Amino acid sequence: MSVPAIPAAPPVSSASPVPPVLAEVVRSGWVEGRHRGSLVLLDADGAVELALGDVSAPFFPRSSNKPMQAAGVLRAGLELAGERLALAAASHAGEGFHRDLVLKVLAENGLTAAQLQCPADLPLDPVEAETYLAAGGVRGRVAMNCSGKHAAMLAACAVRDWPTDSYLDPSHPLQHQILAVVEEAAGESVAAVGTDGCGAPLMAISLTGLARAFRSFVLAPPGSAERRVADAMRAHPEYVAGTRRPDTWLMREVPGALSKMGAEAVQAVALPDGRALAFKVDDGSSRALRPVLARALALLGVDAPVVSRIGRVPVLGGGLEVGEIRAAF
Repeated sequence: MSVPAIPAAPPVSSASPVPPVLAEVVRSGWVEGRHRGSLVLLDADGAVELALGDVSAPFFPRSSNKPMQAAGVLRAGLELAGERLALAAASHAGEGFHRDLVLKVLAENGLTAAQLQCPADLPLDPVEAETYLAAGGVRGRVAMNCSGKHAAMLAACAVRDWPTDSYLDPSHPLQHQILAVVEEAAGESVAAVGTDGCGAPLMAISLTGLARAFRSFVLAPPGSAERRVADAMRAHPEYVAGTRRPDTWLMREVPGALSKMGAEAVQAVALPDGRALAFKVDDGSSRALRPVLARALALLGVDAPVVSRIGRVPVLGGGLEVGEIRAAF
């Protein structure tokens, strides 16, 4: 299988349509900022129910690709289940139970933290980062939010006797396997392969393809790699995200929901009946992500208290609430 080269960026055209406003920042009754982007909703049959902006152009889903990467390591022959499989699809908060399980997965497969090739970092969750630093912690690869994925990739290589020092090379057999999963789940060809923030190959697909991929995971036959990943994530969402993260809240409180955020304000969700959503905020601002997600869930018909909890993002002035970030569609 050939891995596509990264294409040159298309020329910027003033004639290109302006993406719609997905969220507004309101301070003291005044709209002081706007976040534009694109969003797609799929109905239970997989048809596009709503499309805002360009939902067919390829983009990098960032960590919203992780369920597909986790399915790839299963297809490669690694046996993971439960919390370990959820962690393989994680952008974890760096809490102690995350770090401990990363080390266990490595040790169980004859590997060490020194073999991880993700960057050294502090825990992603700011509360956890403060606790970690106060206890004398320093930047490390295990604390980095992608370490669970990297540990699983290394373990798959160990099981298959593939090279572990080049596991992030797009030409590595493991990455070929992952690319095949992405294309199959999305129902489209990968348009480009880039490098994610953690150093792993990153496959570009469309927003519609990303929503289709999540839909395919929740509807996959029991026992398939895709369904095993979806089931592990939904059963152990705290290992996918953390105790203070919206992905965890949603998967805990909406039965059967599969949810995964990505950097640069990407989000994908699928419901157990096949309804799905995916969106990208153009400027990458994470502050817009939660209100947009809550509105999209409401449009899909999700009526649960967690939707309001996710969507509430206050704007502060002098430590007091003086406004909000709200959806604008």
